[in-house]
Amino acid sequence: MDKVKYLVVGAGMSGLAFANYVKSDDYLILERDTEIGGYCKTIKQDGFVWDYSGHFFHFKRPEIESYLVERMPKEEVQTITKSSKILYKDKLVDFPFQKNIHQLPQEEFIDCLHSLYFRDETPPTNFKEMVYSRFGAGIAEKFLVPYNEKLYACDLTSLDVNAMGRFFPFADIEDIIRNFREPDNHSYNATFTYPKGGAIQYVYALESEIKEGGISLGESLNSIDLKRKVAITNKREVAFEYLISSAPFDRLLQMTGLPHNADDYRANKVLVFNLGFDKKGWEGVHWVYFPERKYCFYRAGFYDNIFDTERMSLYIEIGYPSDKEVDVDGMLAQTLADLKTAGVVEDHNLVSHHTVTLDPAYVHITQTSLEGVNRYRDVLAARGVYTIGRYGGWTYCSIEDNIVEARELADLMNTLEGGAH
Repeated sequence: MDKVKYLVVGAGMSGLAFANYVKSDDYLILERDTEIGGYCKTIKQDGFVWDYSGHFFHFKRPEIESYLVERMPKEEVQTITKSSKILYKDKLVDFPFQKNIHQLPQEEFIDCLHSLYFRDETPPTNFKEMVYSRFGAGIAEKFLVPYNEKLYACDLTSLDVNAMGRFFPFADIEDIIRNFREPDNHSYNATFTYPKGGAIQYVYALESEIKEGGISLGESLNSIDLKRKVAITNKREVAFEYLISSAPFDRLLQMTGLPHNADDYRANKVLVFNLGFDKKGWEGVHWVYFPERKYCFYRAGFYDNIFDTERMSLYIEIGYPSDKEVDVDGMLAQTLADLKTAGVVEDHNLVSHHTVTLDPAYVHITQTSLEGVNRYRDVLAARGVYTIGRYGGWTYCSIEDNIVEARELADLMNTLEGGAH
């Protein structure tokens, strides 16, 4: 039987980051796919560069960004000031919606402002109630509710009040009114960085510090014997001292055999189309939100406006309940039709396309899921098993957050073990 101190499950950003920061070479990273990167994979096709979905990095910690950039080709990364819009009734409105209601037609603006001022501030018990209590019915019903229902593909009353945490673009009445005269649409991601070679370049930056033979591709974890501290893969058994998992939390519980209710851990899935056209389209915008239900997608991003390339290059995102079948061909036709309705596509010709379904995509954070994650994390840690990342922690977070969490866990291990390279 093989033995290793740190068995890392998943060669995405979280798993690779842990291996970068832990002060021991006694680790093995299992990756069930034949490539590293998880959802940060990049596709290069017919002269277009696409990611599995829009992965534009928003760094709040300069040391994390520097760590990655120092391990990438020179002049690879460009920092861009974000331009994001909302297509609302055939007009582009600045994002976030709640700070730009003055850009709406007069009657709709008055409706939003009136219901904002006279909103019911009863303490909310779920995400949908939170939206109404913070912003009133006008803003909620014109944008925040329909958009998030399309994104999460569920009833918003089932989500926790803080399902999006710091990523939800809050604004109080003073902020909103001040914005009428002094536009300030900055949010946590006012700027973003993007490599010329796609998001995979950040993955390669972390991979550059992985020891030779430190990643086993095409090896999936099937089950974990917590008592023996042994992982059973599709190829072998591996005894571990510590297991670091970025696998979806519900999947980890299944692999350990811990009793749980699968319905406590729900998520949507997202169908992504990457589309390449023969000529330029909208300029000066990086992504657009589509709250109206006449459009099948909730968001579109413009890769060509990041590096000012000659042909329109889009990513399109469509949310689905996890149990709904996806008709890819049918939805591609619908997407192209809806892009024409929106005015994004005119007499363009589609010259290349790629599709992927992210499953899970956005986890549904509820009080039950929060309690379950906290409870089981303690049980797992007692057996040397730690779960990290967006899906490992069943949470809503950025890729930078994943790296920071992995670094903090590695620091804890370094303190416990006193290990050194």
